[in-house]
Amino acid sequence: MAFRGKLKGIYGKISKGAIQKGFSYRTAATKSKCELKSKYDVVIIGAGHNGLVSAAYLQEAGLSVCVVERRHVIGGAAVTEEVIPGFKFSRASYVLSLLRPQIMKDLQLKKYGLEVYLRDPSSYTPLLTPGGRDGKAKSLLLHRDSKKTAESIAQFSQRDAKSWFEYEKQLEHIVSAIEPLMDSAPIHLPTVMAPQLLKQVKSLPAIFTLLKSSLGSFRDTSAFYELMTAPTTKILDKWFESEPLKATLATDSVIGAMISPKTPGSGYVLLHHVMGELERVKGAWGIVKGGMGAVSQSIANCAVDRGASIFTDSPVQEIVTNNNSVKGVVLQDGTAIEARAVLSNATPKVTFLDLLPAGNLSEDMMKELRNFDYTSPVTKINVAVKELPNFVADPNIKKNEVMPHHRATIHLNCEHSDLIHDGFLEAQAGKFSSKPMIEMVIPTSLDPTMAPPGCHVCLLFTQYTPYHLAEGQEWDDHMRNRYADTVFDDIEKYAPGFKASVVGRDILTPPDLEKTFNLTGGNIFHGTMGLDQLYMSRPISKISNYRSPVEGLYLCGSGAHPGGGVMGSAGRLAAITALSDLKTL
Repeated sequence: MAFRGKLKGIYGKISKGAIQKGFSYRTAATKSKCELKSKYDVVIIGAGHNGLVSAAYLQEAGLSVCVVERRHVIGGAAVTEEVIPGFKFSRASYVLSLLRPQIMKDLQLKKYGLEVYLRDPSSYTPLLTPGGRDGKAKSLLLHRDSKKTAESIAQFSQRDAKSWFEYEKQLEHIVSAIEPLMDSAPIHLPTVMAPQLLKQVKSLPAIFTLLKSSLGSFRDTSAFYELMTAPTTKILDKWFESEPLKATLATDSVIGAMISPKTPGSGYVLLHHVMGELERVKGAWGIVKGGMGAVSQSIANCAVDRGASIFTDSPVQEIVTNNNSVKGVVLQDGTAIEARAVLSNATPKVTFLDLLPAGNLSEDMMKELRNFDYTSPVTKINVAVKELPNFVADPNIKKNEVMPHHRATIHLNCEHSDLIHDGFLEAQAGKFSSKPMIEMVIPTSLDPTMAPPGCHVCLLFTQYTPYHLAEGQEWDDHMRNRYADTVFDDIEKYAPGFKASVVGRDILTPPDLEKTFNLTGGNIFHGTMGLDQLYMSRPISKISNYRSPVEGLYLCGSGAHPGGGVMGSAGRLAAITALSDLKTL
């Protein structure tokens, strides 16, 4: 196919001498006017973090790789944007933990500019009304230090304080057992069931990893099974009696999911969010210097330094095929790019139902893909404030001086698990929650470069907001602001003066997340993380090994195993799969 023009927003190759000269890789990958070539070995659709990871691995293997991104900025949902002058926001994803250590090492992300601040304490839950054992407890703080956490929990229950150590220990055992699955391709059922011996042999590594994980968790088999299948409330009720603690822990079981803590299987979402690691600290979460876009930028810096090309403002119109084999892509401006392989970082719906021409997949497979669940309850609100929130439960010692709890994830409307469940029920009826579950993160408490001096950035991850509102209402500006006002009114109860401090806000409802970041249904995980859509069923069993029925077309985004979060594993595993296939051609 002939080259038909140039594209704007091309990221040029970074000089390997940049580090030696002391230049920052954060600013080295600037736009250039290099020409897009008409042919590459691999084209990657989408410069989200997974697509960039794929690019870095494939380019290092000696293939010529280009990444085409529809937006003006790289990063997908792991992006930093200055949507309010002077304030930089991690506009979608906002904290880091799940990025796989192997990827950090292989891509040398620290060398390429990634800096992370570990948070301690990790979680803060203020109470509107003091409670606890003596009626005077005003808040709950969870630290990296289990002893400090137990002391805070003891305000509410001595029994819970003692149970905390065993609870953490059991979670650690389960996480250690299943963690290898995050770095390995899943079992591909159609291959396992095939009669050909060769195909069966190819599946043995995945089967071995699964068996090893199962045997490793043998002493916790019952607890593991319960975690996978039971409601979170049932699990937490076995361990604890104090509601602020149970509600705080329950938030991790529903984040990004249109489920309640009372929904069977919600325990897996909780488990997914404790499987991370930063600076060799298991389960730690951190704030990225420069925002989450710096994660994507560091990966891009590595990929570009290895020789990959990244093009922004380059939306793909169609994946080109011939005789059920991929031939490249055509961009919306008509530019055609030939390729031996195409990796898509888009959702399964966008990849297979929107970009892939009809006739390449069977009707049965199309039906399964149409039934893949993208339901999302999330509205992200990014807020610029001129002063630090001052919580009644723990007043600021000095005006605008950062206190330990400001560095944590701040949980509001989390005094009781029923508050979360009630919000879920309202969303099921097509209404947004009247008392939203709110997670507030203040990245400027650790990274002041994200806002003007004295000002701060507040990132609000809120639930529950349905994609479709009842009675035909639309998510127009009126409804967006009505919901945001509901959220702000509740924050005001915990931190009076918050509303008066607001400089501006950026409201992203599920339809806005879909439109802005191409997240089908506004789902931050590229599809719900229920047991029916995980491991060998992600996105569907027939294409759970990153390959598609179209030779040379692969899924490398969060719609593939192991799912959502800024993890990078899907990108790495898809690249390994594609490289293995290309070597045999």
